[in-house]
Amino acid sequence: MAEPQTYDDDFLDEDEFLDPAEVERRLLSDGGEDGFEEFGDFDGFSEPAEESRPFGSRAAPAAPKAPVEAPREEWDEPEDVAPSELSSPEAEFDAFEPDAFAPELIDPFSGEIDDDIPDQPIPRITIHAFCERPESGALVHNAANDRRLSKTHVDVELGGLPAAIERFATQSTPDLLIIETGMRGQGLFDQLEELAGSCDPGTKVIIIGAANDISLYRELMKRGVSEYLVPPMSPLHLIRTISGLYLDPEAPFAGKTIAFIGAKGGVGASTVAHNTAWCISENSQADCVLVDMDLSFGTAGLDFNQDPAQTLGDALTDPDRLDDALLDRLLVRCTERLSLFSAPATLDKDWDFGPEAYETVLDKVRRQAPFITLDLPHTWSPWVKHTLLAADQVVVTVTPELASLRNAKNLFDLIHASRPNDEPPKVVVNMAGIAKRPEIPVKDFAEALGVQPALVLPFEPHLFGKAANDGQMIAEVDPKSKAAEGFSHLAALLSGRIAAPQKKGLFGGLFGK
Repeated sequence: MAEPQTYDDDFLDEDEFLDPAEVERRLLSDGGEDGFEEFGDFDGFSEPAEESRPFGSRAAPAAPKAPVEAPREEWDEPEDVAPSELSSPEAEFDAFEPDAFAPELIDPFSGEIDDDIPDQPIPRITIHAFCERPESGALVHNAANDRRLSKTHVDVELGGLPAAIERFATQSTPDLLIIETGMRGQGLFDQLEELAGSCDPGTKVIIIGAANDISLYRELMKRGVSEYLVPPMSPLHLIRTISGLYLDPEAPFAGKTIAFIGAKGGVGASTVAHNTAWCISENSQADCVLVDMDLSFGTAGLDFNQDPAQTLGDALTDPDRLDDALLDRLLVRCTERLSLFSAPATLDKDWDFGPEAYETVLDKVRRQAPFITLDLPHTWSPWVKHTLLAADQVVVTVTPELASLRNAKNLFDLIHASRPNDEPPKVVVNMAGIAKRPEIPVKDFAEALGVQPALVLPFEPHLFGKAANDGQMIAEVDPKSKAAEGFSHLAALLSGRIAAPQKKGLFGGLFGK
């Protein structure tokens, strides 16, 4: 088996392989000029940082310059590996021992523990790495095993930038992409533009390159790349970079909140909320937290066959004491990617909390995952109104009858008046087609509310009753039913993500976490 390439710290100059961000920090802190000659033209490096942009967006065009085509820098192959062993990516992975490339989590230049690494864990995000070398794949894999990334889901593949372009041409991108490439010049920029065309707006991108080129670094930043790193580096270096993207005190990570509410009691808003949350996590492969906010009569624990000892009521009793560690204990893991913040579902207390308590708790829950689904009770109180209007997206569940239409119209008018710049709520028509029951046509519902329903669910009492009694979701009971397809469709609309393929690639299975 081939031995991984190693580096002699005594041979390398201390600053020879620093990434541009570290170079800038050291130059600005030292105030010296000697380092400028070593790394090339750093003239103007101390200019204020440009405003951050989504990946793929461009800055205002600068004055035209003569094009410079830089050649691709090829990675060195390990000398002790026979050519036959490197004939395919599969052979490279088989010939490499991931644990052998696991340096201690210390600063590679000082040899001391790095105090810049925060203890706060990275939120529940999805990370996908596309590497050109097995050493880099092993480094990402070892970083993923660190406690700070324990909540994340990490997949690693070989293939670099072309593999990423091919993968995400037909499916949604994860929260963070890590891409290794030895390319430079226009070829690199062309491929990044192609990838940017398939990226979701919230996706961040880290490039692992081959050269400490400040001009390349600046151009990548202009194109929306979040960070540019240069080997050699330790797993801690990568962890520090990811932490900087998601744990910035000036812009803390916050997941998207989706509030589900019924136009009247008994319309099935909780069933819609629970099944949609499950589909977001399972079909879109995105982490989601379901918060059951019906403290007295919540059914999320029953629907997921969970009976936690501590619930949302405990957090609301003393919201200021709630931190990430305590919140992690209060959340119940229903699936690999779906967590439940259950309601007490008891009548022992009045549960009389103000809007501020709910807001404090939800602000901390939003730091846990990209998507937060809120199952609101059918009551009208200051905290319900405040939570509803503060949500990023609202879903109103109705049945095709007059009372639902009137109440839904009132909700729409309130939400539109309070949130004129947001899109209107999504409407789910539930229990449509009950035999011998007079119903308001869907067309009339749409005309009265001004929007077409996002989903119309047929009346299937046997399917929904079986799922509720068994503590399962509709897609688990009958994945081919119209209701299961409908919930999957609604989840894709709300999350903006296409359902991920069920079958994983070879390397995703090797390095998935």
